[in-house]
Amino acid sequence: MKIAYLVNTYPRPSHTFIRREIRALERQGFDIHRFAMRSDRRNLSDPDDKAEDQRTEHVLEQGEAGLFLGALACALRHPLRIVQAIGVAWRQGGRARLRLKHLVYVAEAAYIARRCRALGVQHLHAHFGTNSATVADLQHILGGPRWSFTTHGPEEFDAPVALSLGEKAAAASFTVAVSSFGRSQLCRWAPVDVWPRLKVVHCGIEPERFPEPEPAEPGKRLVAIGRFSEQKGFPILIEALAIAARKEPDLRLTLVGDGELRGEIEALIERYTLRRHVTLTGWLPEEQVLAELAAANALVLPSFAEGLPMVVMEAMAAGRPVIATSIAGIPELVTPSVGWLVPAGDAATLAEAMETFARTPDDTRAAMGQAARKRVMERHDVNHEAARLGELIRAAQG
Repeated sequence: MKIAYLVNTYPRPSHTFIRREIRALERQGFDIHRFAMRSDRRNLSDPDDKAEDQRTEHVLEQGEAGLFLGALACALRHPLRIVQAIGVAWRQGGRARLRLKHLVYVAEAAYIARRCRALGVQHLHAHFGTNSATVADLQHILGGPRWSFTTHGPEEFDAPVALSLGEKAAAASFTVAVSSFGRSQLCRWAPVDVWPRLKVVHCGIEPERFPEPEPAEPGKRLVAIGRFSEQKGFPILIEALAIAARKEPDLRLTLVGDGELRGEIEALIERYTLRRHVTLTGWLPEEQVLAELAAANALVLPSFAEGLPMVVMEAMAAGRPVIATSIAGIPELVTPSVGWLVPAGDAATLAEAMETFARTPDDTRAAMGQAARKRVMERHDVNHEAARLGELIRAAQG
């Protein structure tokens, strides 16, 4: 079956879960064409991401003139469809500035619809309920294939009205959430008769990339991985480390990632005199991220807003316990047998969890890591989850 994936910016260092899902579907016999509005190739270091970039058709590289002429040709051939698409785009745009942006989405959708027909695409699946889902909706109005989309959070759930999330869920063949929490948020905005078409399909890990882990070296090393953005809560983590290190001076933290808050994080490290406690690595290729997980004794995730983070799944698959905030879908995966849950935004409680981790005997931590590995392998095998998504796609064809 020929299907296509649509993402706004793809590939990105933080979107390896999409690549894994695509590959799992391809192993199950799907022929998949990749569409993205734009590339992030300047920020790609992982060889797999670079190869994926070469396989992806980037719509905006067609140029404004090409997209406009394509939309004009669509309007001449299908005037009623283009009027309907413009009406939907205008309504979903809301404010004047966003309405103009949504009219650009009509041109992008006309291109996607034309390419899908040329390629023989039978179904289009978008990731994220933002503009990629908007374009997927509009391309169907313009004669493209049936479509579906996956929501992750937190961005979609921060602005469900502005994103017309309920309207998109009603228009799609089905909508995926990556956790039960995410599905509950979709239920808040979608009509009740749409609820049966709101499905949970977890993001997955590739089990073969996680062979039976070596026991962690004795120590008190934590690793945190993610973009240095406001939702990830890394400044709170530095504050919590400063508190915990007073009682546990052997605590060490490796921060893997980068982003707009790097300057603030570096300033906090200096303010709390934590240079000997904290290592900043910047972004790392996937293999090196896995190496950092293997070298750590536990993962710490201080996020204020999440969907269901891949990094938690990867840490658990690597046999490491997790310290995480009790938000969104995280409590569905992280239970007391595999880690410690804390309230978001509470540095003192996070520090207490870090101190508890440091005092926990190595054999107890090892048992927690094994329980974590067992739990994530049962719930988040990408092959099993992709098979569920594949069944939904095939069923959508009627």
